Amino acid sequence: MAMRPHVRKFALTVHVTSSVGWLGAVAVFLVLAIAGLTSTDAQLVRAVYLAMELTTRFVIVPMCLASLLTGLISSLGTEWGLIPALLDPD
Repeated sequence: MAMRPHVRKFALTVHVTSSVGWLGAVAVFLVLAIAGLTSTDAQLVRAVYLAMELTTRFVIVPMCLASLLTGLISSLGTEWGLIPALLDPD
C-alpha cells in the first residue's frame, strides 16, 4: 500500500533529519575521542569520556534507531516495498 504524498514527504523529512543528526552526533563523538586521547589533563579526559557515554546513550543510539525505523517505514510505504527491492535490483 502506497503512502499519501504528504505522509511520504513527512516520513522522508524525518528520516533525513534523523540520519543527519546521527552523523553529526558521530562527528561530535569522534572529536571527543580525539580530545580524550591527546590530552594529558586527567580531569579533562574523565570529563570527555563521561560526555562520550552520554552522547552515545542519549543521542547516537536513539538517532540510529529513528533512522532505521523511518527508513523501514518509508520503504514499506512505497508501492515497491522493501523485499522486492532487495531481491530484484534491476
